[in-house]
Amino acid sequence: MTSSFDLRPYLEDMERFADGQLSAAEQEAFEERMLEDPELLKAHQAYEQLTADLRWAAGHEILQEQLQALDQSLDQRQQALTRVQRSPANTRRRTRRRWLLAIMGIILVSIGAWLMLRPSEDDAPAAWSRYYQPDLGLSEDDPSISRRPLLAEAMHQYQAGRYPDALRILQRLSPDQVGQDTLLYYNGIFLLQQDRPTAARSYLRRVSQQSSSPLAGKALYHLGMVHWHSRHPVEARAILRQVADDPKNPYREDAQLVLHDNVLQD
Repeated sequence: MTSSFDLRPYLEDMERFADGQLSAAEQEAFEERMLEDPELLKAHQAYEQLTADLRWAAGHEILQEQLQALDQSLDQRQQALTRVQRSPANTRRRTRRRWLLAIMGIILVSIGAWLMLRPSEDDAPAAWSRYYQPDLGLSEDDPSISRRPLLAEAMHQYQAGRYPDALRILQRLSPDQVGQDTLLYYNGIFLLQQDRPTAARSYLRRVSQQSSSPLAGKALYHLGMVHWHSRHPVEARAILRQVADDPKNPYREDAQLVLHDNVLQD
């Protein structure tokens, strides 16, 4: 159901963002605004739900038009059969039966096509969950956290499934303590586990663009999965293809499986 949230103050920005009319710098700035402005983030979520509802309604109207056309065709055929008074009774019955079977077949095919093509709110998240391989976090034996108790505690909370607590602890660290790429990467991972892909995308994209970072390849995989989660299959395919073509990427086989099974449908 579409939210009653008032989109009017944000509508122009939402449309330009959704239509890809922003430059790369403007898009990044807009995503940063969403991280800092809960009302803007809420508006973006309401806008996405609204567009999904409109797509469903358009498909429903098309089906109604098809059924009305079929009703009209049935009336015309019945009138024609009525005029054929001189035909034998058995011939009229056979003709009527054939027409009724044909029309019923068309109706069933139309309804089946609509059911298959309408947006499925349940199947898409289930498919994403089957293929997504989450980051397990840093282990206690990892040397990068041996002298960083806050980072160790953040990983402990994350691995226990307490993602908001893990994120709050992580945000108390500075880039000087753990490295900017590490801080950005795990901010994105923790946000994604909280089902906040829009907020996670900005962090993961910045790490994926740091070619010198050992986390760039991992960030690229999670960025592709973020796009899939956000229902941007074209962008998701392009990014996962990069992962699948990189023999050094630890998620190479996972990306290859997604592409091989062709689950990223437009």
